Parts: sequence; structure tokens; C-alpha cells
Amino acid sequence: MKLVTAIIKPFKLDDVREALSEVGASGITVIEVKGFGRQKGHTELYRGAEYVVDFLPKIKIEVAVASERVDQVIEAISGAAKTGKIGDGKIFVSSLEQVIRIRTGETDIEAL
Repeated sequence: MKLVTAIIKPFKLDDVREALSEVGASGITVIEVKGFGRQKGHTELYRGAEYVVDFLPKIKIEVAVASERVDQVIEAISGAAKTGKIGDGKIFVSSLEQVIRIRTGETDIEAL
């Protein structure tokens, strides 16, 4: 089992959600976050004053999947989130040792 975590641009959330639905992802967690990578923020002009926006708004998506479906999920996310411009985001894949569904007590693959 794997946990796929993606950091994407906020306006791409609906596209990514639809792409994950098409590949059969049974559930996702979405978190609003702020951060920066190579993009390093940007400057904005507000009421004649220039200021630096260090942390840009992003969306963090987490999807727990069976190991054999990881490639499908990665392709779905990267295809839907890509704009071709700096700041498109990143995808991280980590191993899950155990998953437990609280309501039924099911474990591992059955709990996904």
C-alpha cells in the first residue's frame, strides 16, 4: 500500500479530482497549504505599495492506494495538474505499513 501526496495549484483541484475518479481512487484528502519551491514567491503591488508574497497558496492532496495502482494515480495527478509553468507542484510516494477502517475494523487493502 502506498500514500500518494501531491502539492498542486489551487485552480487545478477539480481537474485532479475528476482524473482520480476516472482511475478509481476511492477517496482523497484535500488540505489548503502555503509554501514555495524553486518559484520562491513573487512581488505584488497593492495600493501603490510593493510587497513580497513568500508563501504561495497550494493544495495538498493525499490518496491511499494499493501498490499496483500507484502508477495510474501518479499519471492521473500529473496529467491533470500540469500547466507547463513553474510552480505546477510535486508528487511524493511513501509506503503505508498499516491501514485500519475505524467503523468496521477492516485492515490493509480491505480498509482502502
